[in-house]
Amino acid sequence: MEQTTFIASMQKTHERIYREVKKMKLPKKDVELFYKLYFSLLYYANTEYGIIDVETPEEIRGAFREGVRDLKDMLYDHPELICKFVEENPFEFSSDELDIVREWKHFVRNTFIVFRSLKEYTIFLDVEYPPKAYGVLALYSSFEEVVGPLPVMVEAVLLPFKGKIIYDGTATYYQIGVGSGFRRGFNDTYQEAKFRNGVIESLPFSEREEKSDEDELRFYLKNERNRDRYWNEIWELIDKNPELIIVYHQEMGKAHSRTLRKDLRKIGIQKGWFAILEGIPVASGVT
Repeated sequence: MEQTTFIASMQKTHERIYREVKKMKLPKKDVELFYKLYFSLLYYANTEYGIIDVETPEEIRGAFREGVRDLKDMLYDHPELICKFVEENPFEFSSDELDIVREWKHFVRNTFIVFRSLKEYTIFLDVEYPPKAYGVLALYSSFEEVVGPLPVMVEAVLLPFKGKIIYDGTATYYQIGVGSGFRRGFNDTYQEAKFRNGVIESLPFSEREEKSDEDELRFYLKNERNRDRYWNEIWELIDKNPELIIVYHQEMGKAHSRTLRKDLRKIGIQKGWFAILEGIPVASGVT
């Protein structure tokens, strides 16, 4: 009976993991549509520049990897080929299919940190300032299956596809020694990216309105790690706008109040009001 229960539990666990991984990937029929369109575009680009020796779009899938990489680089270096392909429509694609290809002119080519897999997508971090976080769907295989344990550094191209973001199917990746310090640093970058633009889930994207000085300051003071990391930025903002000192003391008061509340309870004080300045109680009252 116990063994049966254990097996049933394991099956449920595998089913749950399968459902979660499935969410992080493009549906199979869409993956097939992507490759049909993408290989046709690459074949068209190859007829223009003759990078590899192929006679049909399907042959690109099995072509020499380095040659295909060169062909892709050439395409991204000449994005006007995407518009030209759509105008000529050499493969007589439907208008919906052409709309998908047309959007690829908004590709993003960069070096990313494949940071973390969430339920809906995998986070690709662009660590250039200001940092950006992209929610990217995998294709046939999850990113962990492709590049191994995360985080990993990759050179990749992100493409829009039906309102989502995918990658073009190939990536050059580099295993990096990631200790706890690196992980915390990547997480800090991720938090800042979310603060500035949220997780970008479609391309092209419009940057959010610039944050106010007050919003910036509250983010910098959000937790101890932020306060340590952005200490110079905190005081640059306050020097620029001295009225922000009020916000500074409000946020620092919140941070210190948690510790002070515990200390007061230890000595039997359950009720009361306290004013805190730089972590020190400077006044108190029963109401």
